[in-house]
Amino acid sequence: MPTTALAQRPATGIDTSDARAVYHALYDGADPALAADYLEARLAEAAALPCDLPATLDEMAQWITRHTDAVGTEYRAYLAARKNGAPRRFFKTRSQALYFLKAVAPTKLVDGAWLYGVLERWQDPDYQALIRIYLEELGNGVPDKNHVTIYRKLLEQHGCEHWQDLPERHFVQGAIQLALAAGADDFLPELVGYNLGYEQLPLHLLITSYELNELGIDPYYFTLHVTVDNADTGHAHTALEGLKRLVPRVGDSAAFLRRVAAGFRLNDLGVGTVEAIAAFDLERETVAMLAAKAVVGKNMHSDYCRVAGRTINDWLAEPAQIPQFLEKLEQQGWIRRGEPAENSRFWKLIHGERAEMFGVFSAYEQQLLEDWIVTPRDGGEPVIARVPSHRALRRSLDTLESAPARNTAPRGVIRHTFPADEHAWQTIGCELRLLEAQLAATASKDEAMALLIGLMAPNQHHTSAGLMATRVFARLLQ
Repeated sequence: MPTTALAQRPATGIDTSDARAVYHALYDGADPALAADYLEARLAEAAALPCDLPATLDEMAQWITRHTDAVGTEYRAYLAARKNGAPRRFFKTRSQALYFLKAVAPTKLVDGAWLYGVLERWQDPDYQALIRIYLEELGNGVPDKNHVTIYRKLLEQHGCEHWQDLPERHFVQGAIQLALAAGADDFLPELVGYNLGYEQLPLHLLITSYELNELGIDPYYFTLHVTVDNADTGHAHTALEGLKRLVPRVGDSAAFLRRVAAGFRLNDLGVGTVEAIAAFDLERETVAMLAAKAVVGKNMHSDYCRVAGRTINDWLAEPAQIPQFLEKLEQQGWIRRGEPAENSRFWKLIHGERAEMFGVFSAYEQQLLEDWIVTPRDGGEPVIARVPSHRALRRSLDTLESAPARNTAPRGVIRHTFPADEHAWQTIGCELRLLEAQLAATASKDEAMALLIGLMAPNQHHTSAGLMATRVFARLLQ
């Protein structure tokens, strides 16, 4: 564990039990003392958790193989069950899938961050495996491969950008990753152990990818992790190689591996994927969303429209009245639960280009309302129209793009136009030209690498300057 000196550092003023506050502070570059305080608290919390990581290096390769085989067997059973008519295991509705995207956003938007601190060791061959994983998490500087960029676009496409006020436990994993980034020197064994655990392929990743595609949601972020984390040539294999290179050959290797196991356990803290999915409650989420809207909309409606004798503004004046308001809308025929959404007059007010409330609700909020309407009040199966899978939508788009005379895309697909020169993005903006000038002015490779590493931080690498810095760093590293 960390040295006694680390335990004597001054207080940071931030409660380490508040993962949300720690997350935002570390993301903004807080004092590294906060990272160490937070990690010490989480390591103490995780100490009692079970750990199936073998105690010796010789056993770990077989352990990874057994884990991968077990996941593959379970996934084949899942696919067979689906083929025989079993329902989706995770996502009953499309809004639940979008809720999941938002619920895990604090973690996904710092993807790979725990490895940032090892960049300073770029001259040490023993750190090359871990550095290679970090560069691949950053897409080696290619925007469409950078994991954080991909996830940010996914959230924006579906109106799920507003995740900052999620419950505190949703920030635990992201805060751990940011803390490891800032504390790499003092918590290297824990960092290596966390990395080894995080890079193992979980069953939920395979199922999530499959069901998101079924619901017309691009699963690329998740399928990318299925491929890059493979146990043969991917991150799971590279993580073990990185551990082997860093285990002391002269010092106390057993103590090092005990700390590796402690870092491994950190993966089990906070809200995991399965828990995040299971936490979704359609009724509760819909009411909460409308209550939040009421804060802004309580003075925006004319008095001529009344529900149960009261104005809309009156109903919205108190968020606690939202459930009763929805009940009255049903009673007066504005909402027809358990029927297609277009049968409800309320839905027509918010959906469609000529809708009176067009633009008031985001894509995610509209999906919530639609799924709530089509779900019977008694909790029966929702009346959901079949949607084409994401892959089917992409095939339709590819067909359209192969016919120059046609310029419309299928509903639900966003067309992207890229410059003919795939590197043209590098020349956009004065920041990139300034970076080029600063690199040219550096006196040594060490100085240039230090400049680049600063731009590859978790809060910087997905920017245009960060992407360029990553590409240059990768070239110089070779």
